[in-house]
Amino acid sequence: MGWFSNSYYKEGPGVEKNERKKKGFFVFFEVYFRNFWGLFMVGCLYSLISVIGLGFTNGLAKAGMTNVARSISRQKHSFLVEDFIETIKKNWKQSLALGVINMLLMAILTLDLWYFWSYITREDLKELPIIQILGMGISLALIIVATYIKYYIWTMTITFSLTIKQMIKNSFQFVFLNFFKNLLVSIAFGLVYVGLYLLATVNLGFMVVSVILLVGVLPGFKTLLVQSLAFPQIKKYMIDPYYAEHKGEDIEKRRALGLEISEDELENNDSEEAIFTDTVSSEDEEDN
Repeated sequence: MGWFSNSYYKEGPGVEKNERKKKGFFVFFEVYFRNFWGLFMVGCLYSLISVIGLGFTNGLAKAGMTNVARSISRQKHSFLVEDFIETIKKNWKQSLALGVINMLLMAILTLDLWYFWSYITREDLKELPIIQILGMGISLALIIVATYIKYYIWTMTITFSLTIKQMIKNSFQFVFLNFFKNLLVSIAFGLVYVGLYLLATVNLGFMVVSVILLVGVLPGFKTLLVQSLAFPQIKKYMIDPYYAEHKGEDIEKRRALGLEISEDELENNDSEEAIFTDTVSSEDEEDN
């Protein structure tokens, strides 16, 4: 793909025998800054695709960015931009549908929240609007749940052969299984957005910097952070239990994700079709 061919991520350097293993926090930033410019390039492409469809094509961009971030977070090789585009091609139906559902749902919930807040803050109220306060609380809770669902659903889109209904159901369970970490990630994102807003209010120059960070830097940073949150949980509750009962299946696909494979599994590699298909790991696989 011409100049896109330079956007190649090599696998991590590995760990020396006696080297102390780094904590997740330090590993995240080491991996992120090592791939900063590649993620910046893909982030710009992500923003472009999202804007072209007035937000409704954001699902396509999220699928592509999720695959790139998944490879980087697992420290597996990736042709960044090429993999981003290939992922969209292979998963465009579900990704586009999920993007549209997300846009419509968040628009409805945001309008509900605005309506209830506008009613509650009216100056001519003579009594406490219990129904409106309850409605605002429910709308806010649904927005939080929908946000947490998005942390997991895009990884499932590119990793499993599941229906949209199944992915939403599974992602909903992760909202509560990993609630505390979901909250911490959301707080981190909130602080980043506040920081970008405050930066933009300084002067025109800082506003330009804020826009560049928002368009090029934030998509990669957010998605990589979400991957460090989501994939370990998906592996723990979905991938590991399945392969504990179906030893020897999908060896190469699991290797592509950097998953550990026991010696006894390598001895038996003949089994039925597995639910885990990794929908972007091979160019020969069919579209979802």
